[in-house]
Amino acid sequence: QVQLVESGGGLVQAGASLTLSCACSGRTSSTFSRYVMGWYRQAPGKERESVAEIDWSERSVYYGDSVRGRFTIYRDNAKNTVYLQMNKLKPEDTAVYYCAGDSRGNWRPVTWEYWGRGTQVTVSS
Repeated sequence: QVQLVESGGGLVQAGASLTLSCACSGRTSSTFSRYVMGWYRQAPGKERESVAEIDWSERSVYYGDSVRGRFTIYRDNAKNTVYLQMNKLKPEDTAVYYCAGDSRGNWRPVTWEYWGRGTQVTVSS
């Protein structure tokens, strides 16, 4: 079984920056370098939405419209970790942020194999 553990969330003021990390461990984590990875978020009363996704080579990257230009997703395959650098944070970025991973090789999978438990990000105005 693969575990994804997010960290780095917290309470910040609008305009601040924050970097989230997602560490992958477990039986098949040695193939992490081939995983498609993503960050999703869910705000209270709203559906979970894709924030950013990245393929194994980092040549394909996706950003949601609301974060494009402010957030950056990147990965360190040697550390089995994917990151989300968040700049110019806004109150509307407040949500629980989830890490997702998929080993099946499909870009932007409709369903993801693995999910983390989430980390709370709160942006005050």
